Amino acid sequence: MEAQNQTHLTEFIIMGFKNLQDVHLLLFSGFFITYLFTVLWNTFIIIMTMVNQRLRTPMYFFLGNLSFLDICYTTTTIPQMLAHLLSERCSISYIGCLLQVYFFFSFVGTECLLLAVMAFDRYVAICNPLRYTLIIGKDICLQLSTACWAGGFLNSVVHTTFAFQLPFCGDNRIDAFYCDIPPLLKLSCGDTSLNQILLLSIGLFIAWTPLVCILLSYTCIISTVMKIRSSEGRQKAFSTCSSHLTVVLLYYGSSIFTYLSSNSGHSSDHARLIPVIYSVLTPLLNPIIYTVRNKDVKNAWRSMIRKI
Repeated sequence: MEAQNQTHLTEFIIMGFKNLQDVHLLLFSGFFITYLFTVLWNTFIIIMTMVNQRLRTPMYFFLGNLSFLDICYTTTTIPQMLAHLLSERCSISYIGCLLQVYFFFSFVGTECLLLAVMAFDRYVAICNPLRYTLIIGKDICLQLSTACWAGGFLNSVVHTTFAFQLPFCGDNRIDAFYCDIPPLLKLSCGDTSLNQILLLSIGLFIAWTPLVCILLSYTCIISTVMKIRSSEGRQKAFSTCSSHLTVVLLYYGSSIFTYLSSNSGHSSDHARLIPVIYSVLTPLLNPIIYTVRNKDVKNAWRSMIRKI
């Protein structure tokens, strides 16, 4: 009976912001502008790191990866969310939901790993500067970035495969503004214990292990920087890490808060709004954080403007 019902399920209903009908146009305008600036800012960083000779360093290579990742990240969810805000029927096909879950989890996992690699890059640059070019060479950069992308997509294959093998034989309304595994598990009429174990165990590897590596890297960085005698030297060393550390705190802080809140007693409206922080705002803020006080990027921008 469960298999039959699962076969007949052809779509899911995305509840999104159903209870905020009066402000749908306002939400559409806000999310559209946010998405537009996210794509433009991140594209700007990618172009800068590709065309400017001074920015062809490992740090900016990884930053270019992060910017491309943020574009993919937001494109997975926001365009469809915008369409739903202008539509009375907010549905997504079964296959469409599967693909959205797959790509969203892929990009989330990749970003966790990439942030850890970027922390390692800063660790080598500050704690072992004389061997930096030997340790973080072009080949290593390519290998590390490839490993991040491969790890993120492999992580998603496991979660998506097991999630969509579950029977969905009752309510098909997803209490979120995009397809995500936690709300999907709530809709299943089958045993989701294995999925919960996978979320916990693989999440330990793909999210918490990189976070521990980041914390260890910055512990070593802070210890090294505090040994620098001149305040100017300490400030210069910290300035090279401040942007990345801010992005890490923003990304992990908002995502952890999101999933803790999804398992707490918050109202449905509150639970839907919280993911906006890390899935919409974080990709917008990342390029701003990296460029506002970055002299290298500002100089590269001025140089490109002069050539034009």
